This record gives sequence, C-alpha cells and structure tokens, in this order.
Amino acid sequence: MIKPLFLAHGSPMMAIEQSVYTKFLNSLGNSIKPKAIVVFTAHWTTETLTISASDSIYDTMYDFYGFPEELYKIKYPAKGSSAIAAKIQNKLINSGINVKTDLTRGLDHGAWTLLQHLYPKADIPVVQVSINYTLPIEQQIKIGNAIKELANEDILVLGSGNTVHNLRLVDFDSKTIDSWAKEFDDWLIDKIENKDIDALNNYRKYAPHANLAVPTADHFVPLFIALGSSLELTPKVIYRNYQLGNLSYLCFEF
Repeated sequence: MIKPLFLAHGSPMMAIEQSVYTKFLNSLGNSIKPKAIVVFTAHWTTETLTISASDSIYDTMYDFYGFPEELYKIKYPAKGSSAIAAKIQNKLINSGINVKTDLTRGLDHGAWTLLQHLYPKADIPVVQVSINYTLPIEQQIKIGNAIKELANEDILVLGSGNTVHNLRLVDFDSKTIDSWAKEFDDWLIDKIENKDIDALNNYRKYAPHANLAVPTADHFVPLFIALGSSLELTPKVIYRNYQLGNLSYLCFEF
C-alpha cells in the first residue's frame, strides 16, 4: 500500500534549485516506488473534473513567465496511462462525480517541478487530474474518497499545492516567518491530526487568518483530495518550512 501525499510545489524555480526541500523530495522519491502517480494539481482548474487520459509522452508546460531561460529548457517526458485514467474515471462516476477526459494537455508546473525531484528518470506513468476549487471541502474529500482503493494497487495519489499561498503578501527580503502564516498552519495541522472534519469543512469560519492564507482555494484543496484518498487516515507532517515570509512548504502523508 502506498499512502497519499500532499506536497508543496512553491515557486517554479524549485525545478532548477538544490535546497533542503529538494533534497527532501529526492529522499522521499527514493523511499516510495509507485507503479503510477495520480496528480491533482492547483494549476489545472476546471468546472468539471478532468483526467489526462493519453498514453503519450506529455509536453512539459511552462505555465509561468518572467523566469530565467534555464527553466524553460527543462523537460519532464513522463508518459500517461489511459488504463489508469479509465480506472479513475469509473471510480469517480460510481461515486456520483461528473468527470471528463483530456487527450492533449501537457504536465503543468504544479506536477513536473515536484516529479523531477521525486522521480528524475520520468519512468513512472503519470495521470494528471484537474480540480474545481470552488467546491466545498467536503466535496474535495469525497473526490479523494472515491479513489482511495488505488493505494492498494501501489498507485501514489499526490495533491500538489500550498497551504499558505498569497503571492500579494510574500516578501522577497524576509528572513523570518510571518506569525499569521505559522498560526494558520498550526491550526490546520491540529485539525487534520485530530480528524476534525467539521472544523476543516468550515476553515474560513474557524481558522485564524484564513483569508490571508487562502485568498483563493486553488492551492489549498489538493490537500483535501489527498486526505480523502487515504485508506487509514493516519496523517503525518513530513516536512515544514517557509519561504519569502509566508509561502508555506507544509507537506503531509496520509
């Protein structure tokens, strides 16, 4: 069985940097050997959940601008898997969740910046799935719950995002952690570890500084899809750090 993960993907620059976090990702990838990877990424948002269903090698998407030329030369030539995509589609439909498939979209940086540190050989099939971040948290958990049996097939479900992600408030010169970002993550960790699903469903009401930490939920909800896809729900913080004052690199195993 392979437990689901929620990993922070941070800045695209992570793809060409060597840091404490990228070393952590290297080590994590060495410790987990999935047959395939299913990625719910903050950078693919659709009204109807959509699954990449091609067997072809993905194009590497550079869905950002203003970065060094070196970043735009990186390729992550992973293949998709129509068979696993069909399996996911059937599980979601059986749970009453509307879903579509896509045959042309490449891997966005929410997926490949992580994967190239986790599995640099790009030799594991990847199925990318979109999110609808306007759905309530309980619905995000339901989406994950629909595919939780993938763990028994040694398929890694990976949520890619950030728990605190407010680019308007990042400070490129900061050497400290903004207290409000830490307080939000502290609350989140406590509620997840205590499986307080009601509080999590209503995080905007109960969590300190929720509107600062999560101005929009696109980077937040992949966490709950990963949580929902856990068979045992034994949450564990596996990494925590911050950059630029408040950009959270909080990661969970479920």
